[in-house]
Amino acid sequence: MSDYGRGRSARPGRAERRGTTAVRDKKVDVVRATARDVLRAVRERDAYANLLLPRLLRERRITGRDAALATELTYGTARAQGLLDAIIASAAGREIAEIDGQVLDVLRLGAYQLLRTRIGSHAAVSTSVDLIRSEAGQGAAGFGNAVLRKVSQRDEELWIEELAPSMADDLIGNMAFRYAHPRWIAQVFFDSLSGSAGQLQAALAADDSRPPVHLVARPGLISAEELALISGGDEGRWSPYCVYLPGGDPGELEPVREGMAGVQDEGSQLVARAADIASVAGADGGRWLDLCAGPGGKAALLGALADIAGARLDAVEISSHRAELIRKVTAELPVTVHVVDGRDSGLEPGYDRVLLDAPCSGLGSLRRRPEARWRRTPADVDELVVLQRELLSEALRLVRPGGVVVYSTCSPHPAETTEVVAAVVAETGATELDARELVSVDGRQMPGLSDGPHVQLWPHLHGTDAMFLAVLTKN
Repeated sequence: MSDYGRGRSARPGRAERRGTTAVRDKKVDVVRATARDVLRAVRERDAYANLLLPRLLRERRITGRDAALATELTYGTARAQGLLDAIIASAAGREIAEIDGQVLDVLRLGAYQLLRTRIGSHAAVSTSVDLIRSEAGQGAAGFGNAVLRKVSQRDEELWIEELAPSMADDLIGNMAFRYAHPRWIAQVFFDSLSGSAGQLQAALAADDSRPPVHLVARPGLISAEELALISGGDEGRWSPYCVYLPGGDPGELEPVREGMAGVQDEGSQLVARAADIASVAGADGGRWLDLCAGPGGKAALLGALADIAGARLDAVEISSHRAELIRKVTAELPVTVHVVDGRDSGLEPGYDRVLLDAPCSGLGSLRRRPEARWRRTPADVDELVVLQRELLSEALRLVRPGGVVVYSTCSPHPAETTEVVAAVVAETGATELDARELVSVDGRQMPGLSDGPHVQLWPHLHGTDAMFLAVLTKN
């Protein structure tokens, strides 16, 4: 067996070790090479595609339609990785682990073009073969050509029919395979959706599609109506600060460049807004707290709302790098950043409002972080639950009697949501309030919610990330 079939990579050069391989071969398509480089960085060093890709596009001066294609190929391939790997393994007649990593990156990219885009099969195969040949030589290129030509002999549906578990024997496994999710995540969604097969299918399909861009209009600086007019977008359905951007680079918009607006999922906006509008017993003394504030999106929105209310916001972040990001985005707001562990902040209790957007598995934002679904394991959730309970207990210690704690996670996993809340309520004697009224629209309850008192949002029902929201008060 040749080296490219044994999983052995050539010694990487400096650019390759950074995950940003320089594009030197004039025969290589720079757009596809950029997508390949991001996928390689994700595989080799757990890079984040949504952070690395924009930088490479700027460095390589890729704009317009080329940038859109690079984005589609990168995120789409990362999102569909599990499905693509099963198809590639079948076409290659060997396990994925036996295929050289550099070759595998390109095979995934080529298979995605063949199965999930309108790119012609000849272009998808030939550009992929050129990419392989430029790095690994003619032998590896021949192997890649043979695999991709076999992939091209069936469309996605036929491959699914051949490789997926049968619907009759394993409904959840079939849907997980079809919509490119690990089975355990599909099981979590199924349980969270009360065992509804129809809801599961809709949730996985929404998660497997390209997410829209949501903008947030910073209160006191610009309204959603003004931001919609400037951006050409539409005002959001649920958040009074949200605008749906139809396309283009949000960083090119003047309100975003000037700090009057930012990119933030509408569900996250609702969480920050809930901390502002939740009722507290007695007068609001203006002491507000964001206990896990990095990288600063919710802190910026809550800080703007605090400024309007005449309050001050303490923002806690354990990472100095992320704390600096908070300082930048809240520079003109009444926000004080504390670089400390939220479980032992040293802050004086007595806050009127506490927002705890706890570190979580991120299972609710998989459509925006395409590679995350293949990184997470059930063991990750077990570790996070301990942290979440400790942070929520500390949030309740810091809030004053009659004040409110808004607990949120970007996850629908019961272990991270309702079970954490129930355990801490039992330990502390806190009371859970009805959070559904905090996401109401013009006095009308948002449709598609459970019986409460918590709120669980879903991409397929609300168009947001799958944010969880609970509100507690200390008696």
